Amino acid sequence: MKMKTLITLCALPMALVSVPSYALDGAKLYAEKTCSACHGKDGKKTLMPDYPKIAGQNVKYVEKQMADIKSGARANGNSAAMKGVMVIVSDEELIAIADYVSKMKP
Repeated sequence: MKMKTLITLCALPMALVSVPSYALDGAKLYAEKTCSACHGKDGKKTLMPDYPKIAGQNVKYVEKQMADIKSGARANGNSAAMKGVMVIVSDEELIAIADYVSKMKP
């Protein structure tokens, strides 16, 4: 076997491991996980006046808030309402939703 072919065959499994087999659809998850029920379809028209408008929010901020609510580290304000939803959101879905929210037009 030629060395070039051997190197290519050895590198192939690593390439497959580092590329996710699918990308989660943040927009679909935003709807499925009922985010739009409180934050609005566009992230700007909230159900209650004290719920945050999240469209265009910083991605890392959204990830942190969702993760903190999910873990219980954040338990103030309206986080109790969101805590019930966060039990059905995986860590991977949380990241996809945060990314989608950050790209919404504010």
